Amino acid sequence: MIRTRVLLADDHTLLLEAFRRLLSDDFDVVGTVSDGRALVEAATTLRPDVVVVDIGMPLLNGIDATRAIRQAVPQTRIIVLTMNEDVDLAVEAFRVGASGYLLKRSAASELSTAIREVACNRSYVTPLMTEGLLMTTMQPRGANSADRADGLSPRQREVIQLVAEGRSMKEVAAILSITPRTVAFHKYRIMEQLQVKTTAELIRFAVKRHIV
Repeated sequence: MIRTRVLLADDHTLLLEAFRRLLSDDFDVVGTVSDGRALVEAATTLRPDVVVVDIGMPLLNGIDATRAIRQAVPQTRIIVLTMNEDVDLAVEAFRVGASGYLLKRSAASELSTAIREVACNRSYVTPLMTEGLLMTTMQPRGANSADRADGLSPRQREVIQLVAEGRSMKEVAAILSITPRTVAFHKYRIMEQLQVKTTAELIRFAVKRHIV
């Protein structure tokens, strides 16, 4: 019997090991990674059936990593496993290509159930979130300043996250393989687009939108 191949991503080593032990009897855990950029690279190389990812990942958050994986390896299914119970964030995860959404306070057995469901090209939402998701999808989306984030490019979102993590222009440039001058240009255009005037305001925006 062919076992489902699973790639795990979380920035807490103890949780990664716990998830690996939990799943190894029923699934083939092909790798574990601890930041979003490593996740995208591993998913592209290993081409797992299912990725399990936290949202709060360093270097590249789980939402943007999900988007990148879906573009690079569209057959891979993605489950978001997080402590964050923000319904809007769950909606965003599904919008960018996730197939499942679980909370870390869900029962341990629920993760195995979710993996089996998404591996069969079905979606899975923890019962802890279903009512809130249903109510959100029934409500019209109002226009507000945060909606401007929808117009940001993947590269701009990467720059925002790294700046919000407190990295210098040189560090951001090295991580993204671009010049510090290009980083500064991106930051200027981002602040102009979001209508923020200071780095502190940019960081607050990133936190509010769960980019970091």
